[in-house]
Amino acid sequence: MSAGTRSHESIVSRIGHAGSTKAPRKLRRWWNELDPSFWRSELSFELPLSQRMQVALTAAGDLVTRTAAATLLGATALPFGFSPARIRDLEAEGEAYARFLDEDPARTFRAPEHGVRVTRTKARWPHFAPSGGSCEDLRFDSAYTPLVAAYAKGYLANAKNRVAHARHWFHGGGPRPTVIAIHGFTADLYALNEWFFALPWLYELGCDVLLFTMPFHGQRSSTLAPFSGHGFFSGGIAGINEAFLQAVHDFRVFMDHLMIVRGVETVGVTGVSLGGYTSALLAAVEPRLAFSVPNVPLVSVADLALEWHPVSELIRAVMRIKGLPVQTLRRWLALTSPLSYTPLLPKERLMIIGGVADRLAPPKHSRELWEHWDRCRIHWYCGSHLLHLDRGEYLREIAKFFGGISVLDKTKRRRKKRR
Repeated sequence: MSAGTRSHESIVSRIGHAGSTKAPRKLRRWWNELDPSFWRSELSFELPLSQRMQVALTAAGDLVTRTAAATLLGATALPFGFSPARIRDLEAEGEAYARFLDEDPARTFRAPEHGVRVTRTKARWPHFAPSGGSCEDLRFDSAYTPLVAAYAKGYLANAKNRVAHARHWFHGGGPRPTVIAIHGFTADLYALNEWFFALPWLYELGCDVLLFTMPFHGQRSSTLAPFSGHGFFSGGIAGINEAFLQAVHDFRVFMDHLMIVRGVETVGVTGVSLGGYTSALLAAVEPRLAFSVPNVPLVSVADLALEWHPVSELIRAVMRIKGLPVQTLRRWLALTSPLSYTPLLPKERLMIIGGVADRLAPPKHSRELWEHWDRCRIHWYCGSHLLHLDRGEYLREIAKFFGGISVLDKTKRRRKKRR
């Protein structure tokens, strides 16, 4: 769909998605109201032949990766099985978290205590070492306590996950607007994320950058974990909900450190895939954020799991045996979905990046978040989850977005004074 035929002004890419002419949808209890076949649906785009070929080729790479990842998850991480006792446990876990859906989100996403001591050390051999700036590694002992006490012992068993980590690149001459970036599932390597988030570009734009390590990833992984991020989905319904709750908690400690200790006035968040989901969730619980830019985000872990062959066959088999509809699986995980909450940020401070050929976090998830966020700014790129074709184009749109919300105004004034 060309720029001239786009159906909504908030679509800021040359590509537009179909079906955006109706009034925005408002799903109050989205787990019931979202189409039961959402997980098997596809979002359509009008593309010229050259772009359709790009989509086909890049999507094929995603499908191969998705199948390999789903096989690994099914073999080592996903706790579903045919044991009646285990299925009953999952049902009990799901209901334990679903009962919080009507609670005030401020009670569910409890703010961390102030004054948490964050240790800073010089980063060893960072891939990006800015001239005139510094790169340091940050850590603190996470005081997060699980929301449901019955699952606390199991969740806290991994001692390494109780230490939070991040890497911080910052300019000299005082605090700058800071972008906190959140990586995707298993993709926690700093060098990878320096490239993916175009960290040198953000730095040259005038921002400081902090890369946040999600629970159970990188240095937070168990010593016996078969891969980084294994613990995020291996703890059942309880473990998944608690991992997202802890991610929000620990992120806010780093945010406190930046704003209260370091004097940073403007802090925003971006994230990719699992990190995109988390950055969208943060927009609903952290009012101090200046912006949120989810990149290829998810909105429903349950629907995504039903699409990931071959593990999806096992999940659907359990659903058939127990007579569990998809609405129930969604409700069990809805406590930590961004669709469950009204964002605290105005839509002018929200932007979504979606991939037309994405088959790991399909574009329908980005579209659903766009609807939920009252059709905020969205940019579609012609590429997959792994290959972000035309990335330069969406980086330019992010720069425009920053300009529109005055993120870099103070930085520009500081530069003028130096001149």
